[in-house]
Amino acid sequence: MAGLLTLALQACSRPSSGDVIIAVATNFIDTARALETAFEAETGLQITLSSGSTGQIYAQIENGAPYSVFLAADQERPERLVANGTAVEGTRFTYATGQLVLWSADAAILAGDGEAVLRGGDYRALAIANPDLAPYGLAAMQTLSSLGLEETVSDRLVMGQNIGQAFSLVASGNAELGFVARSQILSRPEGEKGSSWLVPESLHDPIRQDAVLLKRGMDDEAAYKFIAFLRSERAAAIIAAHGYEPG
Repeated sequence: MAGLLTLALQACSRPSSGDVIIAVATNFIDTARALETAFEAETGLQITLSSGSTGQIYAQIENGAPYSVFLAADQERPERLVANGTAVEGTRFTYATGQLVLWSADAAILAGDGEAVLRGGDYRALAIANPDLAPYGLAAMQTLSSLGLEETVSDRLVMGQNIGQAFSLVASGNAELGFVARSQILSRPEGEKGSSWLVPESLHDPIRQDAVLLKRGMDDEAAYKFIAFLRSERAAAIIAAHGYEPG
């Protein structure tokens, strides 16, 4: 807390650079856009969002990408960035916990028990995000392993580099089923939500998503204030409305 207070005083004494880029895990981009709108209206400060898989963004940060804040889909990468001195110690916190769903663009396919549909095998392709890059992909593989289906479905898996690509595979009909984020379903227009099964949390590790202030943003008013805004009640309400558990 003392570290955050010190940063607050530093940030308020320096103007925004006007080039504050917030790196956002793909699953959270729609929610981040809503947060961006609320933040800019409240503060008059401007930010820019850039999305990708958590693993991809981490690699970009390690290679000098000009991001000021990182909203990851896991806890591990932000923790690593603090440990190696790329992120500011004392600013990492959990801003959301995600929910994994099995989804189909067909409203009838998952009208019943999603586990039974997976076991039934009446589908050609099952989409997931790359588990090495995307925490939702890892949670999907943990779910299949918990159900004893990892080998059974291995020849039907189609993989996107991030959760957005996995979602697109299902939305386009290239896969009948896919493991995606619940928030992605909620953002669909009425009549296009298809059918889904909320995966029991007991089948995979919690998808706790951490944010962290990067060293590049520690002296910028907009970067500091955005990460502080994420901890506000207003941000929590927006996050909850988009299908996450805040904090």
